[in-house]
Amino acid sequence: MDWYATIFEVIDMRSFSNLWFWLALAVMWSTVSHFVVGVPHDLIRRAEREGGTALADAEALAHIYTRRILFIARQGGLFLVAFGSFLTTGLIVLAVFYQIEFAQAVLCLVVPLQLVSFLTLRICMRIERDSLDGLPLMTRLRRHRVMVQVIGMFSLFFTTMFGMYQNLTLGVFG
Repeated sequence: MDWYATIFEVIDMRSFSNLWFWLALAVMWSTVSHFVVGVPHDLIRRAEREGGTALADAEALAHIYTRRILFIARQGGLFLVAFGSFLTTGLIVLAVFYQIEFAQAVLCLVVPLQLVSFLTLRICMRIERDSLDGLPLMTRLRRHRVMVQVIGMFSLFFTTMFGMYQNLTLGVFG
Protein backbone atom coordinates (compact mmCIF):
# COMPACT_ATOMS: atom_id res chain seq x y z
CA MET A 1 0.00 0.00 0.00
CA ASP A 2 1.33 3.41 -0.99
CA TRP A 3 1.23 5.60 2.12
CA TYR A 4 1.64 8.80 0.06
CA ALA A 5 -1.57 8.01 -1.80
CA THR A 6 -3.35 7.26 1.47
CA ILE A 7 -2.26 10.54 3.07
CA PHE A 8 -3.22 12.60 0.03
CA GLU A 9 -6.55 10.76 -0.18
CA VAL A 10 -7.38 11.51 3.46
CA ILE A 11 -6.03 15.08 3.41
CA ASP A 12 -7.33 16.73 0.25
CA MET A 13 -4.54 18.98 -0.96
CA ARG A 14 -6.84 20.92 -3.25
CA SER A 15 -7.68 24.17 -1.52
CA PHE A 16 -11.05 25.27 -2.81
CA SER A 17 -12.68 21.87 -2.33
CA ASN A 18 -11.24 21.47 1.16
CA LEU A 19 -13.48 22.17 4.12
CA TRP A 20 -10.50 23.29 6.23
CA PHE A 21 -9.73 26.12 3.80
CA TRP A 22 -13.26 27.50 4.13
CA LEU A 23 -13.20 27.14 7.91
CA ALA A 24 -9.85 28.94 8.08
CA LEU A 25 -11.22 31.69 5.82
CA ALA A 26 -14.30 32.16 8.02
CA VAL A 27 -12.28 32.16 11.25
CA MET A 28 -9.74 34.58 9.78
CA TRP A 29 -12.38 37.16 8.77
CA SER A 30 -14.32 36.68 11.98
CA THR A 31 -11.22 37.36 14.05
CA VAL A 32 -10.00 40.26 11.92
CA SER A 33 -13.35 42.02 12.06
CA HIS A 34 -13.90 41.35 15.78
CA PHE A 35 -10.57 42.74 17.04
CA VAL A 36 -10.18 46.29 15.76
CA VAL A 37 -6.67 47.58 16.55
CA GLY A 38 -6.58 44.93 19.29
CA VAL A 39 -9.84 46.06 20.91
CA PRO A 40 -12.72 43.55 20.88
CA HIS A 41 -15.88 44.88 19.28
CA ASP A 42 -18.06 44.06 22.29
CA LEU A 43 -15.80 46.22 24.47
CA ILE A 44 -16.11 49.12 22.00
CA ARG A 45 -19.91 48.87 22.08
CA ARG A 46 -19.98 48.62 25.88
CA ALA A 47 -17.62 51.60 26.16
CA GLU A 48 -19.94 53.67 23.98
CA ARG A 49 -23.02 52.67 25.97
CA GLU A 50 -21.73 52.69 29.54
CA GLY A 51 -18.54 54.75 29.55
CA GLY A 52 -16.59 54.56 32.82
CA THR A 53 -14.38 51.52 33.28
CA ALA A 54 -15.30 49.99 29.91
CA LEU A 55 -14.30 53.21 28.14
CA ALA A 56 -11.03 53.39 30.08
CA ASP A 57 -10.26 49.75 29.23
CA ALA A 58 -11.04 50.24 25.54
CA GLU A 59 -8.92 53.40 25.40
CA ALA A 60 -6.03 51.67 27.14
CA LEU A 61 -6.15 48.70 24.78
CA ALA A 62 -6.41 50.94 21.73
CA HIS A 63 -3.44 53.05 22.80
CA ILE A 64 -1.34 50.01 23.73
CA TYR A 65 -1.96 48.35 20.37
CA THR A 66 -1.50 51.63 18.51
CA ARG A 67 1.93 52.12 20.06
CA ARG A 68 2.81 48.48 19.42
CA ILE A 69 1.77 48.55 15.75
CA LEU A 70 3.51 51.85 15.12
CA PHE A 71 6.69 50.60 16.83
CA ILE A 72 6.72 47.52 14.60
CA ALA A 73 6.05 49.63 11.51
CA ARG A 74 8.78 52.12 12.36
CA GLN A 75 11.38 49.53 13.28
CA GLY A 76 10.75 46.91 10.59
CA GLY A 77 8.48 48.63 8.12
CA LEU A 78 10.89 48.50 5.20
CA PHE A 79 11.55 44.80 5.76
CA LEU A 80 7.82 44.06 6.13
CA VAL A 81 6.97 45.89 2.90
CA ALA A 82 9.81 44.16 1.03
CA PHE A 83 8.83 40.72 2.36
CA GLY A 84 5.14 41.34 1.67
CA SER A 85 5.94 42.44 -1.87
CA PHE A 86 8.15 39.40 -2.43
CA LEU A 87 5.48 37.07 -1.05
CA THR A 88 2.69 38.65 -3.09
CA THR A 89 4.71 38.68 -6.30
CA GLY A 90 5.68 35.05 -5.85
CA LEU A 91 2.08 34.07 -5.18
CA ILE A 92 0.85 35.99 -8.22
CA VAL A 93 3.40 34.27 -10.46
CA LEU A 94 2.51 30.83 -9.08
CA ALA A 95 -1.25 31.48 -9.13
CA VAL A 96 -1.61 33.19 -12.52
CA PHE A 97 1.15 31.81 -14.70
CA TYR A 98 1.53 28.31 -13.25
CA GLN A 99 -2.13 27.88 -12.20
CA ILE A 100 -1.23 26.37 -8.81
CA GLU A 101 -4.44 26.17 -6.81
CA PHE A 102 -2.76 26.39 -3.41
CA ALA A 103 -1.10 29.67 -4.45
CA GLN A 104 -4.45 30.95 -5.70
CA ALA A 105 -6.05 30.14 -2.35
CA VAL A 106 -3.27 31.74 -0.32
CA LEU A 107 -3.44 34.81 -2.57
CA CYS A 108 -7.17 35.07 -1.79
CA LEU A 109 -6.22 35.15 1.91
CA VAL A 110 -3.13 37.36 1.82
CA VAL A 111 -4.06 40.25 -0.49
CA PRO A 112 -7.14 41.39 1.49
CA LEU A 113 -5.20 41.02 4.73
CA GLN A 114 -2.50 43.29 3.34
CA LEU A 115 -5.15 45.90 2.60
CA VAL A 116 -6.55 45.55 6.13
CA SER A 117 -3.02 45.87 7.55
CA PHE A 118 -2.49 49.08 5.60
CA LEU A 119 -5.80 50.50 6.88
CA THR A 120 -4.93 49.46 10.44
CA LEU A 121 -1.57 51.20 10.19
CA ARG A 122 -3.30 54.29 8.82
CA ILE A 123 -5.82 54.43 11.68
CA CYS A 124 -3.03 53.92 14.23
CA MET A 125 -1.16 56.87 12.76
CA ARG A 126 -4.35 58.95 12.93
CA ILE A 127 -4.98 57.93 16.57
CA GLU A 128 -1.46 58.98 17.49
CA ARG A 129 -1.51 62.19 15.45
CA ASP A 130 -4.91 63.40 16.70
CA SER A 131 -4.46 62.03 20.26
CA LEU A 132 -7.90 60.47 20.08
CA ASP A 133 -9.60 59.55 23.35
CA GLY A 134 -13.09 58.78 24.54
CA LEU A 135 -16.04 58.58 22.20
CA PRO A 136 -14.22 60.02 19.14
CA LEU A 137 -11.76 57.14 19.45
CA MET A 138 -14.58 54.59 19.71
CA THR A 139 -16.32 56.12 16.68
CA ARG A 140 -13.09 55.90 14.67
CA LEU A 141 -12.63 52.26 15.71
CA ARG A 142 -16.20 51.43 14.68
CA ARG A 143 -15.67 53.07 11.27
CA HIS A 144 -12.49 51.08 10.83
CA ARG A 145 -14.37 47.89 11.69
CA VAL A 146 -17.00 48.65 9.04
CA MET A 147 -14.27 49.16 6.45
CA VAL A 148 -12.67 45.85 7.44
CA GLN A 149 -16.03 44.11 7.18
CA VAL A 150 -16.64 45.54 3.70
CA ILE A 151 -13.22 44.30 2.58
CA GLY A 152 -14.06 40.93 4.13
CA MET A 153 -17.40 40.72 2.34
CA PHE A 154 -15.83 41.45 -1.05
CA SER A 155 -13.00 39.04 -0.30
CA LEU A 156 -15.39 36.26 0.72
CA PHE A 157 -17.56 36.87 -2.34
CA PHE A 158 -14.60 36.81 -4.73
CA THR A 159 -13.03 33.76 -3.06
CA THR A 160 -16.34 31.90 -3.13
CA MET A 161 -16.97 32.67 -6.79
CA PHE A 162 -13.41 31.81 -7.78
CA GLY A 163 -13.48 28.63 -5.69
CA MET A 164 -16.73 27.48 -7.27
CA TYR A 165 -15.31 28.22 -10.70
CA GLN A 166 -12.19 26.19 -9.88
CA ASN A 167 -14.21 23.28 -8.51
CA LEU A 168 -16.64 23.18 -11.43
CA THR A 169 -14.13 23.58 -14.25
CA LEU A 170 -10.96 21.94 -12.99
CA GLY A 171 -11.91 20.06 -9.89
CA VAL A 172 -14.24 17.34 -8.81
CA PHE A 173 -16.87 17.85 -11.53
CA GLY A 174 -14.60 19.03 -14.34
